[in-house]
Amino acid sequence: MPTSEAAAIATELRTAMGKLTRRVKHEDNIPLGQAAVLGALDRNGAMTTSDLAADQRVRPQSMARAVGLLMGQDLITRRAHPTDGRKSLVELSEAGLAALEAERGRRAGWLAQAIEAELTDGERELLARSAALMERLAGR
Repeated sequence: MPTSEAAAIATELRTAMGKLTRRVKHEDNIPLGQAAVLGALDRNGAMTTSDLAADQRVRPQSMARAVGLLMGQDLITRRAHPTDGRKSLVELSEAGLAALEAERGRRAGWLAQAIEAELTDGERELLARSAALMERLAGR
């Protein structure tokens, strides 16, 4: 059972992270679900639609719709699976990678500007240390 201090910190952190996440989403041009699919393909390489659905924890039918939308925008391509002729793989196109990098740049750019404008040097150092702690917690 967590201590009351740990519980209070957890509540404040969850609230602050939620607000920050929602604010950063305002910079998005690509819908969140589609950006998540592009990000998964960037991290993992070519995948089947079923593997993408499992990775994103959505139903295969929902992923098939997302894949169709992304293909219609030429952000991903489909090719034959190398070992199973019944399957196909989807992967990022050059345009998809460019769109994903631009999306990431907008998010990071806004956040970097906010950090410069709002935080002192000492606060920036503290935030950098805190980011490492949050990463450690996320990996638990």
